[in-house]
Amino acid sequence: MKQIKFAVMLVFLLTSFYNYSQEGPGAKNKVKVTGKVFEKVTKQPLEYATISITLPNDTKVISGGITNPKGEFEITVAPGTYDIKIEFISFKPTEIKQKSIQGDTNLGVVNLSEDAAQLNEVVVRAEKSTVDIKLDKKVYNVGQDMMVKGGTVSDVLDNVPSVSVDTEGNVSLRGSDNIRILIDGRPSQAINMAEALRQLPADAIDKVEVITNPSARYDAEGGSGIINIILKKGKNQGFNGTFIASTGIPETYGLSGNLNYKTEKLNYFTTAGYNYRTNEGTGLTNSQYFNEDGSTKSYLDEDRDTKRIRNGFNARAGVEWTVTKNTFWTNAINYQNNTGEDKDLINYNNFDAGRNFTGSTYRLNNADTGSDNIEFTSNLIKNFNDKGHKLTADLSISRNTDDSNSEISTSPNTIVNSTLNDQVQKQVLFQADYVLPLGKGGQFEAGYKGSFGDLNNEYFVTDAQGAKDTNLSNNLEYKENINAIYTQYGFKVNKFSYLFGLRWEDTNIQVNLLDTNDFNTKKYNNLFPSAFISYEISDQSNFNISYSKRLSRPRGRFMNPAVNYSSNINIFQGNPDLDPSLTDKFDIGYLKKWTKVTFSTSAYFEDTKDVFSFVRTPTGQLVDGIPVILSRPINLGKEQKFGFEFTFNYNPFKWWRLNSNFNFFNVNSTGENSYTDFVTGEVITQNLDNKANSWFARISSKVTLPYKIDWQLTGMYNGEQKTAQGKNLGQFGMNTSFSKDVLKDKGTIAFNISDVFNSRIMKSYTYLDNQTSYGEMQWRKRQFNLSFTYRFNKSKSDRDKNAQPRNDGNGDGGEFPG
Repeated sequence: MKQIKFAVMLVFLLTSFYNYSQEGPGAKNKVKVTGKVFEKVTKQPLEYATISITLPNDTKVISGGITNPKGEFEITVAPGTYDIKIEFISFKPTEIKQKSIQGDTNLGVVNLSEDAAQLNEVVVRAEKSTVDIKLDKKVYNVGQDMMVKGGTVSDVLDNVPSVSVDTEGNVSLRGSDNIRILIDGRPSQAINMAEALRQLPADAIDKVEVITNPSARYDAEGGSGIINIILKKGKNQGFNGTFIASTGIPETYGLSGNLNYKTEKLNYFTTAGYNYRTNEGTGLTNSQYFNEDGSTKSYLDEDRDTKRIRNGFNARAGVEWTVTKNTFWTNAINYQNNTGEDKDLINYNNFDAGRNFTGSTYRLNNADTGSDNIEFTSNLIKNFNDKGHKLTADLSISRNTDDSNSEISTSPNTIVNSTLNDQVQKQVLFQADYVLPLGKGGQFEAGYKGSFGDLNNEYFVTDAQGAKDTNLSNNLEYKENINAIYTQYGFKVNKFSYLFGLRWEDTNIQVNLLDTNDFNTKKYNNLFPSAFISYEISDQSNFNISYSKRLSRPRGRFMNPAVNYSSNINIFQGNPDLDPSLTDKFDIGYLKKWTKVTFSTSAYFEDTKDVFSFVRTPTGQLVDGIPVILSRPINLGKEQKFGFEFTFNYNPFKWWRLNSNFNFFNVNSTGENSYTDFVTGEVITQNLDNKANSWFARISSKVTLPYKIDWQLTGMYNGEQKTAQGKNLGQFGMNTSFSKDVLKDKGTIAFNISDVFNSRIMKSYTYLDNQTSYGEMQWRKRQFNLSFTYRFNKSKSDRDKNAQPRNDGNGDGGEFPG
């Protein structure tokens, strides 16, 4: 805590010094010019509109600024007579000539109209930044990133600041996988999240919001924060759309379309796509086994080749109805169907203590997979006035199925085991949120959310004769009901903004193993306070401190006791007795914007109890003399994490953009695990205390070359990190892409290479009492992708205009009142 106090004091000193140096002794003679900039048709605020103040008949700008997310601006200037110009990209500028300003002056609301001529031009300066850094979140605009053309949502997330996606598709935020993923502000109901993200095409995504310290308005789940994926919703008047075709190596094909038709009262939107993907991978595990006296007993080398084929179809259709001037109702249906084949071949090479070859075997796992997911969503918005007083209601009903069947062979034409895994999940979600502005700068919020889910999972393992293995087979029934209410109040006093909230969640979970009549019920309720304080240093800089209490519930493979049987000596099994973990989060942040530079930095501290951790223990079983090792999750104990992060956006020229993100963190975990030695019957206690430092960095450069060819290059590095039973080595990767507009800018050709050096390989060491192992895993090799995009009645520089205020789940709860 001393470090945090010191950081707070340091930032306050720096900001105080900065204010003095900016204002100077003569600041007392200056006056304020304020106002708001809105879009004329939709009455929506325009963020990043520029205001320039010049002397009459002079082009030199003597003062200026940009608007905040609410379209507001505040500029200081000496008393006098000035020309004022308000501009926004693709809009007609507004000029106020020879305005006499002798005291504080409010220009009121300035409405800007679209410039049709500019809208249809492709101008480099008109492009929206790939990453918008805001005080409470980072917004990643997918449409501006060429790297993800023809890719998936996993590819999108792997380019988002503070976010990493490993080779297995698992998503982490600031180095932690303890996160909550939302789609359009609602929890994704996918059974296998990593696989679901790999199936949804990047073309369906509008933007991604990263919220590292959410307010009470959001679900308490996600100890390290929330990632909100916002889908595209066409808003242009009339009929318009986009088609994208792609192909790649290894064999990949894709075709998707986005159509939109808007009238005065109704807006119809639909997205559909098909993709065929082939992912080829390799892996190895080299193990050394020891005798009781510590001498070498034997060696085992495992070589693995994997091939995963996926056929996927996804569709989304909906309509937004303007019921009255202030009431909007949107209904949509989402559908996904995926089929696939998984081939996993492992070659085992055995060696004696002298490293002499003694024999080999192999294990082939052929699996067929399939999933069918359908979801109905409904969103109702009632605006009582144009000052933010509103009521929103959301309903989501979904049904998801995941099936996989596999055959395991140890020699040609000899099947030793078969597995069947069938999962059916049903989910109903209802949410209502009420927002009431109070006075000048005050805002009250309250809401309710109910989430009711039911998952049934049948898992069978049979031997060569078709007999069921009762030790490995099970029938799991998982039911989860969560009710939540929240309230929060925000207000502003001078340059300080405050937001205080409290959320209460009641959880009822049933984990039932029907084959063994083992019934487990977990009931708990918790209060989750949150507090945010922000200080507006100037129009271009802010400082904030925040606190929230978060929770992580174990789900999916963490709680499913079904054994992953692809390897018979290294197996994984879930733990249905896991408890949730609770996290106290503290964050100190600073944001500064210049003309060409946006800089954001934060220091954060997380204190987590009952944190989840994976442990590896011997089972006492042998396969061809090799000990079988079981990996499973447990509630380890306590984990404390302290980190520092900064994001830096720089536009040195109109033709060059740079985005970078760096994160360093220290993790200190304490806990132990006990198991029974099957040979001696002795209880073994493993000390799993661990202290580790790690870091990751990402930098992306986008350059416009001659002949209007855009070139983007992204490099990322994940640093080495020590674990309780070993360490994960560092990992470097680089992606690059080129794009060119054709057909009078109605079409775009893009070519990208993912993992240019084929270097994104997960490497790790594991140290156990009787065994050490070195492993490598690469689920996806280097890929080449070529895509073509065609737009009709829609220009490349179209801004996704919100004709009506929408609720994408990011609402007003996470923002400070103004």
